[in-house]
This record gives sequence, C-alpha cells and structure tokens, in this order.
Amino acid sequence: MSIDETSLSNGELYTILTNKAGKGKKGSIVAMIAGTKADAVISIIEKIPLKQRNQVTEITLDMAANMELIAKKCFPNAIQVTDRFHVQKLALEALQEIRIKYRWQAIDQENDAIEKAKKDNRKFESQVLTNGDTLKQLLARSRYFLYKNKSKWSQNQIGRAVILFELYPDIQKAYDLAQDLRNIFEKTTDKIIGLSRLAKWHEKVNQSGFKSFNTISRSIVNHYQTILNYFNNRSTNASAESFNAKIKAFRSQFRGVRNVAFFLFRLTNIYA
Repeated sequence: MSIDETSLSNGELYTILTNKAGKGKKGSIVAMIAGTKADAVISIIEKIPLKQRNQVTEITLDMAANMELIAKKCFPNAIQVTDRFHVQKLALEALQEIRIKYRWQAIDQENDAIEKAKKDNRKFESQVLTNGDTLKQLLARSRYFLYKNKSKWSQNQIGRAVILFELYPDIQKAYDLAQDLRNIFEKTTDKIIGLSRLAKWHEKVNQSGFKSFNTISRSIVNHYQTILNYFNNRSTNASAESFNAKIKAFRSQFRGVRNVAFFLFRLTNIYA
C-alpha cells in the first residue's frame, strides 16, 4: 500500500490510500478521505475488515506524523517505509535555499551598484561572466541543473556549474551533500551498509555547518528505522505520486472540479 495526500479543488486536501498492485489502473484506489486528520481518516479506513487490513505487509509514506499514526493504527502488521524521494527532496530544497540566499545578495549588490552609478551620473553596466551570464542570471539559471546528477548535465550546464562552484564553494559543498544522500539510496543494497553510510553522511553534514542540512540530518535520525526499511524491498511512494499526477491531469481535463462528490464518483468508477 501507499498513503499520501492530494488537493482536488480550492486547496482542500484528501488522504488517498492506494494499492501498488493496481499499477495506477483499476483496483488502485482503496480509499479517498476528505481531510488529513488522523482520527477522521482512521475511522473511515477501519470500516475495512481487520482480517483484510492485516494482510497488508508494507506501506510507503512520507515523514508526516499523521500518516505514520494512520498506518500504525489501520495496518498493524505492515512495515512502514519512509519514501526515499521525500528525504532526497528535503536535501535538494536545502541546497536551493543556499542558492537563493546568494541570489538575493547578488540582487542587493546590483541595486547598490545601480544607485551608486546614478549618484555619480554614469551609466551602470552589469559584470558579464565568461559564459555570458550576469551574476544574478547565473544564480537564477543554476536552479535547474542543481536538481540533477552531473552525468545528466548538458555542456552549457557543465560550463555554468564550473563558474558557479568557483564563485560559491558553499553551493558546491551543499550539492555534493545532496548527491551523496541520493547515492546512498541508489548504490546501497544492504540495510546495515545503508545505516553505516548514513552515519558517515551525518558526520559530513555536521562538519559543513549548514543549518538546513542539520535539520534534515535530525529528521533522518528521528525516522531512521522506517527510512532503512527502504532497503528491504526498495519500495517508494512513487506510485502514489504518479497516481496524484493522474488525478491532477483528470481534473485539468475537465477544467477543475465543480462537483467534488461526482468527481470522486467518477474516479472510483475508473480506479477503485
């Protein structure tokens, strides 16, 4: 099973429980419940007979405490697996936070330079880097390749990365930390080795001095048991995210959701 949340209309959240064996087709939806409050969701899922719920052996979810409580109460025999992509996403967001911090600094510097040029009655000219970007453009355009592995960079992105990392070593250090975390999940097959590599990653984070990465490190420590369960079957919440994308595509096809009850009726007719 997978459990996740999605928005149908006006930002209203629904908790969706899906069956991985359905592969996004008929038989995928097990339950769709309005809201994300654990008590409300549990009361609905518990309408499914306990004998059936006890057959669930594994459930993937994110780090949200309410999802963990729902999984624990409703599926007592299921091993909880924290989605590795959710963990990696936190690291990438921390990396982007560092890039954005430097971008705001670059904007401030440019504004100061423009104001100074006006006072001196001269024309302001932005400094252009060797790849044709200004400093502000470099930091804005670097957003895309920082999400990707180096092996997937284009030639232009490689050139931009060389300049970015030379000017901002902190961004390179943060990028390496994010990629190291990804490699632990991609290149480790054993739970014990995974635990050892995560411990080494925590040490690197401590030495980096990045506050946001330290926050992620603490979150991983607090959820390490369910994160390490990934190495049992390499299960992720990708199927739930894929199904959420289907729902959004279905919603956009009909230009939004006017009647939520009827929309849910159609979804369950097709996917339940």
